Amino acid sequence: MARRYTYLNMFLGFLFGIGIANLKVDPLVNTDLGLIRGVRANDGDYSMFMGIPYAQVNASNPFGAAIPQPPFEGLFEADDDSAICPQIEEINYTIMGSLDCLHLNIYVPSIANSQKKLPVLVWIHGGGYRSGSAGRYLFGPKFIVRHDVILITMNYRLGAYGFMSLDTPENPGNEGLKDQLVALKWIKKNVEAFGGDSDKITLFGESAGGRSVDFHLLSPNEKLFDKVIIQSGTTLGPAFYAPHKDAPLILATHLGLVTEDKSEAISFLASIHTDLIVAATYELGLVFRPCLEKPFEEVDAFITENWIEANVPKVRGMPILLGFTDDEKLVEYINQPKSYFENLNNIFYERLHFGFDVDSPDFEGMIESVRRFYISDGTNDENVKYQISNFDSDFTYIHPTSRSISKYLVNGAGNIYQYVFSYNGDRSFGKRDKNFTDSIAGAVHADEIGYLFDARYYEQTPSADDQLVIDRITMLWTNFAKYGNPTPIFFELLPITWTPITKNSLQFYLDINLELSLGVRPFHNRMAFWDLFYLANVKLQRMYPGS
Repeated sequence: MARRYTYLNMFLGFLFGIGIANLKVDPLVNTDLGLIRGVRANDGDYSMFMGIPYAQVNASNPFGAAIPQPPFEGLFEADDDSAICPQIEEINYTIMGSLDCLHLNIYVPSIANSQKKLPVLVWIHGGGYRSGSAGRYLFGPKFIVRHDVILITMNYRLGAYGFMSLDTPENPGNEGLKDQLVALKWIKKNVEAFGGDSDKITLFGESAGGRSVDFHLLSPNEKLFDKVIIQSGTTLGPAFYAPHKDAPLILATHLGLVTEDKSEAISFLASIHTDLIVAATYELGLVFRPCLEKPFEEVDAFITENWIEANVPKVRGMPILLGFTDDEKLVEYINQPKSYFENLNNIFYERLHFGFDVDSPDFEGMIESVRRFYISDGTNDENVKYQISNFDSDFTYIHPTSRSISKYLVNGAGNIYQYVFSYNGDRSFGKRDKNFTDSIAGAVHADEIGYLFDARYYEQTPSADDQLVIDRITMLWTNFAKYGNPTPIFFELLPITWTPITKNSLQFYLDINLELSLGVRPFHNRMAFWDLFYLANVKLQRMYPGS
């Protein structure tokens, strides 16, 4: 088991008169920050370097740009992945976290060395830009690293700390996305010390993580990856809110300081415990997400162009893998009481409000047309929750993915591999998180997470069916990272060739279930309806919902 991460390891082996292959000490790596010592995994042949700080939050303005991480004083023990940025945690719904959270976790197969550099997969977690973290509780590496790739997961600031925008140089917004960028720069610079190939970095994420990947494609900042995987979420999905420019004044007032000076409010909030900021954000109903930035000469902006209209030059020649689950939004509607569906027009209004100027005279009749398409008989029977779910899934995830594919192709993307994940098993994360079971449902939002990652959240051993899905999806994803093609050759495990989408081709996709099957344009009739709908209302699209 060669562990030649650096020349230092070779020197240590020589010094003690033993071969590197027989070393039983924990792995040691030399980076630009100094020496990092990881730990050997006890569930596979790989090493873990956890909790590596890649930047620090500025204590005087924790809502602004991060500051560089200074070199370590001595050896850094990378053995703790428990850091979490301030949030209401999404499993137990408790307030937790600290601003000492801008950390990376790097998982390295034992075969990695300077002569055998491995492809790298960098994961951005989801959570609506308000929750989530990078630790093994949800994102255990075992399933992925056994395919001889390096897996890296990252934390980034969330909520007010990550996405408060005041249109000032000190607080321009998108600091959570900029944290991700700083992490990617650190990875690009240092991953070869861990045995990674800095020219083979695949950026991937789900939900808000998938949207973040798409934002990195759109951003004019340097390209630090050569492939992307986008799971259930692109920037064309209606998910963004106009920034609260008075947010610091509102938060400060709620927490005891009445002021009209935003700088004074920021200084006050910087002195307040993070738990109180998170609680106040929730109590006030404030939502912080990515936004357009006002450009400043002295500030490196992340995105200043309307992402609906922006070109994506970074995708030229780039292989892309993306898709969604087949019942994305069902979990939000399945347990709603019958009374919830009594005024269907209100439901359609509230959702369409996220993407269109629904109050414009030019939008008249459009809500009714959508309602009739999905619920033609107008009845409120047991099926209405499934029909509303189909509408919301199409509007929020499925048709935005189709539009993103078209945008990538216009910008010269390489092969595009589209998938639909439809497996319903015991490790379906989205259902388990919401305590939801339904024998006729497919896969809901985030269900695939339980099959990509060996989460400590699951205590039981995977069933035979679950293990088959685990083996297949992780091989597809890691093949893509290695070769830019998820099915480069015939495998007994993958007895199919995944046909990519290319310019002027049909919109092919792979259905990922117990059986793998190829199809053309998922949910074709529903997507054709939305093609016409957007064509008719293109001038009424909005990046942000109403006030």
